[in-house]
Amino acid sequence: MSVILKPKIEKESEVDRVYRLLKAAILQCEFSPGDFLVEVDLAQQCKTSRTPVREACTRLCQEGWISQIRYKGYMVPTISVREIVELYEYRKVLECFTASKVAETATDTLITDLDDMIAVERQPNPEPRDLVEANEVFHLAVAAAASNQRILDQLKLLLEHVHRLDILGSQKDPGWIAHNQIIDTFKTHNPDEARKKMAAHIDMSRDRMLKLFGG
Repeated sequence: MSVILKPKIEKESEVDRVYRLLKAAILQCEFSPGDFLVEVDLAQQCKTSRTPVREACTRLCQEGWISQIRYKGYMVPTISVREIVELYEYRKVLECFTASKVAETATDTLITDLDDMIAVERQPNPEPRDLVEANEVFHLAVAAAASNQRILDQLKLLLEHVHRLDILGSQKDPGWIAHNQIIDTFKTHNPDEARKKMAAHIDMSRDRMLKLFGG
């Protein structure tokens, strides 16, 4: 008689749960740049003790999402011009490559799917958070279609920071940078033009953030 072994499902640890909750709060800007965070308050919010909060915050500090203030607590770093410039420079390195690859290989089905992902941009009064979500989904889908797992993994991490900036930006100015010109280059299968349009798209996104947070 054969025995089918079911895979063991790992239960989320308390530290992992608290880390997930706190990071989500940072990404969704429930904690804003400059906010001061105290362990006892975070423990109450997460319905836990201070020990898992401390361990989760240590991990968040290592990843740069918060900084520790010795004997006092933690702070969500403010947005700097250097951070914005470096973030969007790195995006160009990764995403100009993915755009050119997709322009070479995109099928009609993929192009239709990508176009559907940004359909919210064609609505008369789209919700800012819907635009932020569509933006992230679109850029990750382009990266996935480029079939380079290392670039996709790096871009996932990078777009977490972009997501936070986009949420903060939408609170100040509900505008957005459209993706239709990138889609057009996929339809014509022009990799050089796709690279240029993606670069221009990222530059416009960077300039918007610099205008909003550049001081």
